[in-house]
This record gives sequence, C-alpha cells and structure tokens, in this order.
Amino acid sequence: MAEDSPAPSGELVLRTLAMPADTNPSGDIFGGWLLSQMDIAGGLLAKQEARGRVATVAVESMTFHLPVFVGDVVCSYAELRRRGHTSLTVRVQAWVIRDACHAERVKVTEGMFTYVAIDDNRRPRPVPEPVGQAD
Repeated sequence: MAEDSPAPSGELVLRTLAMPADTNPSGDIFGGWLLSQMDIAGGLLAKQEARGRVATVAVESMTFHLPVFVGDVVCSYAELRRRGHTSLTVRVQAWVIRDACHAERVKVTEGMFTYVAIDDNRRPRPVPEPVGQAD
C-alpha cells in the first residue's frame, strides 16, 4: 500500500462529518470510528459487486497516516482489488476535507478489507461475474 497519490483513487462511496462524540480521550477522532466508516464504504462497494449481501471477513491492513479532527469531512473512496470465488478484496482510502473554504483534501487512512458474499442463510455464495463479463 505504498502507493502515494496526490488524489484519491477509487469511487467516492461515503462522506460524513467527524463530530465531538467520535473523539478519543486526547480529543482526536477515535481510530475505531474511522475504521468503521471505511468498513461501511468498502461493504457498500462489495455489496454492489456481489449483487447482494456481504459480510466483512478480514481487515488485511490499516495504515493511519494522519489524525482526523472534529469538523473534518471524511470522504471514503473504495476500489475493487480482487474478485475471488466467494470473496472480494476492496482497498479503501479515507481522505478529509479540513477546511471547507479552501477544500484542502488530505489522505488520512487506507486499508484493505475482504468481504464474502453470503446467501439468506449466511453461508458463502459465489460472487457473480461483473455485468457484461459473462460468457
């Protein structure tokens, strides 16, 4: 995950505002809150790709580059990295807009999340081929 681009990669999937209730004892945004926002974003993309329900099975890596502050607009970008038989690996980047007046965008966190497609009984099911890719 050493890719260091000056702009987000992937699709903007989720945007939310960091609030005072989301802080740790030091006053910065709690890392677990940020991880959950990224998991939601990755899950939305995985659900779309799987055309149905998915469950998070692994967070393969997380890198926290910079803190998130109260008032930051957190933008989560997701891109599909691997399509398996029943699983999808999604790279998620969290960027923040620190000052809405200047729209400065800063990458704060990135991670790799793996989701498994599940059926109504919560059992793994095959991930369908991408639309337009079937034989």
